[in-house]
Amino acid sequence: MVQPDDGVGRNEIADDNGRAVDVEADRPPPLPPRRTSIQLDAGQLAKPTTALSSIDVQTLSFPDGSRGTFEADSQAAATASSSKGTSKAPSGHATPVELGGFVPGSALPGSGSDVADDSVSVMSFSPTLRPPADLASLVAGEMNKKSRAWAMLRSQSAAVQPFQRVKLDASDGLGDFENEFEEIPAEERLNDEERLVLWRSKLKHYMILSSAGKPIWSRHGDLSLINSSMGVVQTIISFYEGMENPLQGFTAGNTRFVVSTEGPLYFVAISRLGESDIQLRDQLKALYMQILSTLTLPTLTKIFVHRPSTDLRTPLQGTESLLSSLADSFTKGSPTSLLGALECLKIRKSQRHAINNAFLKVRTEKLLYGLIVAGGKLVSVIRPRRHSLHPSDLQLIFNMLFESGGIKAGGGENWVPLCLPAFNNSGYLYMYVSFFDEASSDGTRPPAPSPEKQIAIILISPDKESFYDLKEMRDNVADSLTQNGSLDIIKAAVKLGRPKVTNVAPGSPISHFLYKSRANVQFCMSTLDLFSGSTRTSQGSTVDDGDETIERNSDNDGLVSRRRLMTHYHQLHASVHARHSHLKVLHCVGQDATSLAWVTPVFEFYCVAGPNASRAVLTQGANKIIQWAKKEEERLFIIGGGVF
Repeated sequence: MVQPDDGVGRNEIADDNGRAVDVEADRPPPLPPRRTSIQLDAGQLAKPTTALSSIDVQTLSFPDGSRGTFEADSQAAATASSSKGTSKAPSGHATPVELGGFVPGSALPGSGSDVADDSVSVMSFSPTLRPPADLASLVAGEMNKKSRAWAMLRSQSAAVQPFQRVKLDASDGLGDFENEFEEIPAEERLNDEERLVLWRSKLKHYMILSSAGKPIWSRHGDLSLINSSMGVVQTIISFYEGMENPLQGFTAGNTRFVVSTEGPLYFVAISRLGESDIQLRDQLKALYMQILSTLTLPTLTKIFVHRPSTDLRTPLQGTESLLSSLADSFTKGSPTSLLGALECLKIRKSQRHAINNAFLKVRTEKLLYGLIVAGGKLVSVIRPRRHSLHPSDLQLIFNMLFESGGIKAGGGENWVPLCLPAFNNSGYLYMYVSFFDEASSDGTRPPAPSPEKQIAIILISPDKESFYDLKEMRDNVADSLTQNGSLDIIKAAVKLGRPKVTNVAPGSPISHFLYKSRANVQFCMSTLDLFSGSTRTSQGSTVDDGDETIERNSDNDGLVSRRRLMTHYHQLHASVHARHSHLKVLHCVGQDATSLAWVTPVFEFYCVAGPNASRAVLTQGANKIIQWAKKEEERLFIIGGGVF
């Protein structure tokens, strides 16, 4: 029976309105056939696979034993062990050959084995912002720049030097320290408000004023700028004295004010460098002794007894540079002031004995003290049997010779009346000073060497008429030192400089140390090369901050690095010498450095290492240095000196 034709085909259906709709047009396409088996590469089953990562990752072993990961092209990794030159992966990231590390999977140095070492694992010490399974995060970043994750991993190495991780924003407050010693312009160049802003930006101030409120001296700013500030200081001090409770100091924000009263004079230190009250008070005491070295105590007392409102600037005229250079040495960081000790030039005991004998053989009867000083370090001293020079007196002499430049600027010979307050604050001694300058072949005088290389002879007498006697003695000493070769020995020792930690304690993580012999009141320290103008490590690497590499080599950076180091030493010293403190050994761990202080009746020892140095390794290095100092004691220190 034939069905009636209603207009709808076999693959068509009618909708509600009776129109035909094609069913095949709405049907989805068929699925592709399923693969019966997965073809695996035979090489994948024989070695670790990176099929789950978009990059090739290998493990880097640092020389200190720590490990990290890096990206390496497969061909670069295969040829890394055979290539002796520096290679770089095509991606632009650093390879282990550049970094000086060992690549697992390559042959060991000096061996012919091709067996890959795949037994190591990846261990991360720092969190990242990406999931731990995302290995690509370890090398993310721009071309030729290591990622922040890599920088975090690198920062865990024990080879990191102290203060390398200090950010460019200088969160420790030393960002503008290089401008600390710039003079404030005069009124003609800037208005008072601008000059006051510059004055307040200084991290450290020293002020000296009389009890009547008369300004005497200030390290920064002229009288028109600081007169009102000194008036406020004098009012505060006088108020507390009226209450019979002398003001010692106070704190305002992050600034410490310390006040010291010496007779009719007020000394004020204002510091944001983190020094303790005792340390600041010792610095103010040194400034007071600098004034006494010019006036003597009886003269100073007599001036203010008759006229309390006397302007002391007139008697002190010409000595402002001495006060400023002494104050600047405290601001930069002075180990001599911190430890209350002298630094000596390291030479052999027999060589020092020969220099002392050359002194004693030509000694004049009018001589009280004889010194040879090289670059601020004491080389030789002859003295009466029952008299010795105090370190504070020698600090005044060294400041006059090597810091202020006043005596050296005069050239030739100098005859200086000088009061040594620790020896006798009531009278003057007379100091003959002469520098050993080499004459050139044409007979002219060559340019003066740097203060670190200058060699001077100092002869001190109580007789103001002894100039020619001391001059003759100087000539005889110079001839004797030249003939026996002692002068060349001194020059060679000056050129050699301070000892290096790598020579004293090889393999130690210590970057710098201070060692004080308490019996001899003398100290030695390692070279400051690491803190003098470069943040490069001993291996030549630079500070890596993830997104950018920080490499600073200017003198200003050296100034900041030294101040940062000395601030750390000031804090260590204050902790172990605090009142009621019974600490003998102090180990400090910080974000930027690890340090150790060790105090005994025989010595004081302070050292600084990188932030990742362990306590055991640091202590081991400290023991090596202390043993070396005891062994070299007669070379490092002057024991007794020449006595007559």
